Amino acid sequence: MGTTTRRRVTVALTAAAVVLGGLSACSDDNGPRESSSPSSGHATGNITSGSTTPSSPPANDLQTQYQQVVRNVLPSVVQITTQSGLGSGVVYDDKGNIVTNAHVVGQATTFEVTLPNASKPITAKLVAAFAPDDLAVIRLDSPPADLKPARFADSSKLQVGQITMAMGNPLGLDSSVTEGIVSAIGRTVSEPQTSGSSGATISSAIQTSAAINPGNSGGALVDLESQVIGIPTLAATDPETDGGAASGIGFAIPANTVKSITDQIIKNGKVDNSGKAALGVTVRTVAGSSSRATGVGVVSVQDGGAAEAAGIQQGDVITSIDDQPITDVAALSEVLGGKQPGDQVKVSLMRARDGGKATVDVTLGELKG
Repeated sequence: MGTTTRRRVTVALTAAAVVLGGLSACSDDNGPRESSSPSSGHATGNITSGSTTPSSPPANDLQTQYQQVVRNVLPSVVQITTQSGLGSGVVYDDKGNIVTNAHVVGQATTFEVTLPNASKPITAKLVAAFAPDDLAVIRLDSPPADLKPARFADSSKLQVGQITMAMGNPLGLDSSVTEGIVSAIGRTVSEPQTSGSSGATISSAIQTSAAINPGNSGGALVDLESQVIGIPTLAATDPETDGGAASGIGFAIPANTVKSITDQIIKNGKVDNSGKAALGVTVRTVAGSSSRATGVGVVSVQDGGAAEAAGIQQGDVITSIDDQPITDVAALSEVLGGKQPGDQVKVSLMRARDGGKATVDVTLGELKG
């Protein structure tokens, strides 16, 4: 993997953006994550009269392959409707379990799910959501006999430059397909906090040039082997255009994360092994005298958690971790997103009791939910 770049990316949630009766902005009514060096190779051709003939397949062969992928995967991509909007989902198994984004389900517990080419929606209920990875599982009340589960890839084998296709329901246009490549892997990006999203940080996201638009969240990012490589969840926004979409920059949760979290939710109704580091605190951004964010205030400390063991107390303000400045909640999430449970870190604080400065050693715990 290449050198990791720690650059803040502005993103927008891309689910439930189509509200009943019209369209809403990319910000989403329920609520839109660094990289490997690209692989390279050289085609070997037949030498004839001193010239090299490329061995790549004819364009019509690639087109046929695209069409076959659509036929194979699109029947597994559904539309999920809540009272406040819509998003997409992927059929996970023949029991009627469907994986989607946590910000697609928002606060809802019941849903209407429309299968491709279906005449009417099927009702579904929430199994569980895991907000830290922005994933959720819902289950159809009456799964049809011909339900077609998707096949999920081993996302650890992804390489930059692979052709990919995004399938979902952007802007309410059901069963839509866009095409692009894997632009980067291992990105760390944070979602904005909204009424439908707690602001999850995805530390191993896939970046793609396939168009990701409102309503695509929870759908399928697939390869030419008809396998789901990720779940589209975020689209970058351009601050120079007042938050307008940044063309060709979308993000997806990798398939290996999706499989791990979904399997735990289906089996246990919760997530016990997230692989995500936790400090064991509830926090909020603290603003200084100039109204600029200056740190993260500790609202509460989890009993038996990492922070309590290190002596961090309610009211303390976290200002840095391992010398990386912590100015707001998003910065804290991004730093923790690059850590592992069991890692030891140095946390710099302003103490609530006297306003003094302190640095404590913390052994990070693991997020559960």
